[in-house]
Amino acid sequence: MYVQELEPLGDSLGLSALVAALPLVIVLVLLGGVRMKAHLAGLTGLLAAVLVAWLAYGMPLDQTFSSAAQGAVFGLFPILWIVVNALWVYRMTVHTRHFDILRRSFGRLSDDPRIQALVVAFCFGALLEALAGFGAPVAICSVMLVALGFDPVRAAVVSLVANTAPVAFGAMGTPVVTLAQVTGLPLDDVASVVGRQTPLLALVVPLLLVGLVDGRRGLRETWVPALACGTAFAVAQFAASNYVSAQLADIGAALLGAGALVAVPQARRPAPEPVRASVLTGARSEELDEDDPRREVLRAYAPYALIVAVFSVAQIPPVKDWLAGATRTFDWPFLDVADPRGEPVGGNVFSWPVVSTGGTLVLLAGLATAVVLGVHARVAVREWLATVRELRYAILTVTSVLALAYVMNLSGQAATIGHFVAAAGAGLAFLSPVLGWFGVAVSGSDTSANALFGALQVTAARESGLSPELLAAANSSGGVLGKMISPQNLTIACAAVGLAGREGDLLRKVLPWSLGLLLVMCLIVVGQSTPVLGWMLP
Repeated sequence: MYVQELEPLGDSLGLSALVAALPLVIVLVLLGGVRMKAHLAGLTGLLAAVLVAWLAYGMPLDQTFSSAAQGAVFGLFPILWIVVNALWVYRMTVHTRHFDILRRSFGRLSDDPRIQALVVAFCFGALLEALAGFGAPVAICSVMLVALGFDPVRAAVVSLVANTAPVAFGAMGTPVVTLAQVTGLPLDDVASVVGRQTPLLALVVPLLLVGLVDGRRGLRETWVPALACGTAFAVAQFAASNYVSAQLADIGAALLGAGALVAVPQARRPAPEPVRASVLTGARSEELDEDDPRREVLRAYAPYALIVAVFSVAQIPPVKDWLAGATRTFDWPFLDVADPRGEPVGGNVFSWPVVSTGGTLVLLAGLATAVVLGVHARVAVREWLATVRELRYAILTVTSVLALAYVMNLSGQAATIGHFVAAAGAGLAFLSPVLGWFGVAVSGSDTSANALFGALQVTAARESGLSPELLAAANSSGGVLGKMISPQNLTIACAAVGLAGREGDLLRKVLPWSLGLLLVMCLIVVGQSTPVLGWMLP
């Protein structure tokens, strides 16, 4: 048995924490300073974590490699299993040109560019985040807005800012699932607290979007539909994350938000010509004027309806129990770790949700999508393999980051850092979202930031007397606000709208909003750590 030590170096917590932080520092410097590719930075950080665990903490090499392997396996399944299958569904809609039909359908909902920004960037972007995440919403929504006539810079900025509120529950809840896994906290507990933080962002972001599109005039003339959309989104995200399922939080929020937006009469009024002239400064795609048969429009919406249907059926108690029964739990080989008190850690046991995981459910919906869209089996397989190839570097990045996180957690490195950081005391409540924000700003992924800092936040919370669930959730909720300034997302946005090399211009436009919303989130978490807003927590 390997027993974790909090002060393995000279009986000094400060020195031990400094050495334990080396893998994280290396990753952050390589990503943010050297601008090394994410998968190479992740592999380098993993090597550093293995060396620190072996040489500084005395963790046997077989157990060190075993913990890294468990992290990599968790990265593949269920995390990347969800992403691959979700993007596979999207690729099939592009192959059959039903995605173009969907884009034209959105364009016909309203000719007001301010409403179009809400429909495409906020509502449809949230649906894409729910299904895939990892940059897909920014890329796809930016292209759609440019096709609608938006200036490329404005389209990119709107898509980046919109990609905030749904991020914590993106890719079928992958960030919060990862957070629960690396912290050992129950998923429902973590999701319920995140669901009492990010919905507050959803109330603000739609108002911010119409302001970005058309300034004060846009806010003055369309605040009613924007507020209706944000309120419906917030209510649905809160309700689903607290009482239904974290995996369905963004899907329900996106659909209810879009429904509320369309239901407001003001959203369906023709836009005044001065508005269109001043906002739509780009070239509008001529494809938008094509008429599509009603049957084809319904088929274009079918993939998303099928995913919602499959996940809804999976939440029916008897079905949910049957799916859960397929979960396999076993002792992870070559791993026998105890915490500093001598008690076995949860990482010694590994659970494999074979059928109930979100990726398998998306796969089932994808098979149904292939039938509905008329995709030949050979083509469907080819598109799935092409999706894996397209994501090969993302796969390497996620598996290496999760392997790094598991080595740090199981060797005791994260616990050492957490005990050291706990000296901040009550100030932790303010700093917690900042740490998540910084992690996502550098890594581009709320999932990666939760894997890196989740266990650290929980350890620090327990040492300082704060709620572990609150600080763990704050890591994810603060992280969503770093996504718009991450180099990866900025690069994706620029590439999508033909602005290669202008990432700096976009950064200057979105950074103030990222920092402003981060400050709001920090104040929310501080309030929730005191009686002022403590009543909000479950």
